[in-house]
Amino acid sequence: VQLQASGGGLVQAGGSLRLSCAASGGRMFSISDMGWYCQAPGKERELVATITSGGGTNYADSVKGRFTVSRDNAKKTMYLQMNSLKDEDTAVYYCTLITYSEPRYWGQGTLVTVSS
Repeated sequence: VQLQASGGGLVQAGGSLRLSCAASGGRMFSISDMGWYCQAPGKERELVATITSGGGTNYADSVKGRFTVSRDNAKKTMYLQMNSLKDEDTAVYYCTLITYSEPRYWGQGTLVTVSS
């Protein structure tokens, strides 16, 4: 399975971005849970949001009410709608395909920079 993340960029605080994660190379996407992680400079990678194969979602407290994760199984793509962005959201965002409750496959990351 290959994952390709895209959609990052430079945005002002309070603005919005939508990240995409396209999967290829297998049939696992539609039956797998997926997730978004982020890694800020000097910090460890941390969970942002997950979405189950059935569409159930879970969010880190820091993004609840601002970020929305979704998926389109027909397009084998997962999305992260990021609204009301804050300086502290600046990070590289990675998508992952989860198997047996563990992140197993990773995309290459897309950089989100929020300027105040």
